[in-house]
Amino acid sequence: MNAIFFAIVVIAFAVTGWREIRWIPPAPVAGGTEILSPMAMLAKGMIDQASASVTLAIGLIGVMALFLGLMKVAEAGGLLVIIARTIRPLMTRLFPDVPPDHPAMGAMILNFSANVLGLGNAATPFGIRAMQELDRINPHPGTASNAMVLFLAINTSSITLLPTGVIALRAAAGSVDPAAIVPTTLFATICSTAVAIFAAKLYQRFSALPATADMAGHTPITRDAPSAGDSDPAQDPVAELPAVSASDIAAAYPTWVSVVVLGSIVALVPVTILWGRAISPWIIPGLMVALLAFGWARRVPVYEAFVEGAKDGFNVAIRIIPYLIAILVAIAMLRASGTLEMFVRAVGPFTGAVGLPAEALPMALLRPLSGSGAYGLLASVINDPNVGPDSYAGILVSTLQGSTETTFYVLAVYFGAVQIRRVRHALAAGLTADLAGIAAAVGICLALYGTR
Repeated sequence: MNAIFFAIVVIAFAVTGWREIRWIPPAPVAGGTEILSPMAMLAKGMIDQASASVTLAIGLIGVMALFLGLMKVAEAGGLLVIIARTIRPLMTRLFPDVPPDHPAMGAMILNFSANVLGLGNAATPFGIRAMQELDRINPHPGTASNAMVLFLAINTSSITLLPTGVIALRAAAGSVDPAAIVPTTLFATICSTAVAIFAAKLYQRFSALPATADMAGHTPITRDAPSAGDSDPAQDPVAELPAVSASDIAAAYPTWVSVVVLGSIVALVPVTILWGRAISPWIIPGLMVALLAFGWARRVPVYEAFVEGAKDGFNVAIRIIPYLIAILVAIAMLRASGTLEMFVRAVGPFTGAVGLPAEALPMALLRPLSGSGAYGLLASVINDPNVGPDSYAGILVSTLQGSTETTFYVLAVYFGAVQIRRVRHALAAGLTADLAGIAAAVGICLALYGTR
């Protein structure tokens, strides 16, 4: 992200400088508004956007508190364990090289379960723990095993089915239907995850492991979770793990339960395509009622649990202020300099022809590189009065944010935790899943919302 941020600022400054040199001040008009020079407009845009970034973050506090409070009720009621037990039979088939009772299997299951619920703060520590446990059974220290690559590919494809952070940001931007992206995200994330699994299994045939498979001298690596240098701002990789362990999911549900649940999720795809617009207004009220009812049925003190989770909403909103200021000011510089307008004019006709408007193209390019950068870019697009959260471009960038993951960040953090130097086909599988997610997001947004 360092290079991206610096490049945006330098390009915007260079373009503005060139325009400033060539700028000829217009003749003053009596009673008219003073026309600022290009460099003066750049400075004004930076200051205005810095102030607007803080206002945006403050507006997020209430919505973030609402969703994090509901997620806390679900977590306290054991929903994470229920999901984990449901997907365990499927996991044993996806990862035949990992013993079913090995701690790595439990950590991976909990990581995926946390992602499904949108609990990013729990997903990353579980993921790091899973990588450490997978490294203990890796016969080739320093080289990613097939299980490691598949685990990373599924993570980078983003299996989040409830993008609470994106919904909150859309609500803060004034969307009349913040949850409109749930159907589109569901479709896109299913497609990207399926492609991730297929790509990882296919590419491993062309990415040979070292010739020797000697475990001698392989010392297990047990490090603390690294801090997030470039994570999604709504995530805290060093947060405490939920009060659940691998032993909690040892008793998996029967295979037929997993098949029924998976089939039900897949069956939601045609439902969202046919009745997505009618369903989306029900999602937020229905979600609150369902999660509180679940917690009540599980004898959870729903009010206390909700308040405890809502406290984190304030912390999350405050924590993202530096991220928002950095990326939104950089994007404002691109706009004020005229660089973004030139980019839109040059590329827009080509990407727009396939349903990817020029306003959404930067998100498609930046999402695999930087979670915080993409989050800030999303905020910039949906808060742009010329775009808005409920336009086609606003819904598309929201879907891209909710249905894909920061591929390079995930690879750097997870592989860095166990000092993997040879990633083999992990990057190729992750980027393939990203492309599939982008294509699926464009397709489903076109089907449900056209190009309004």
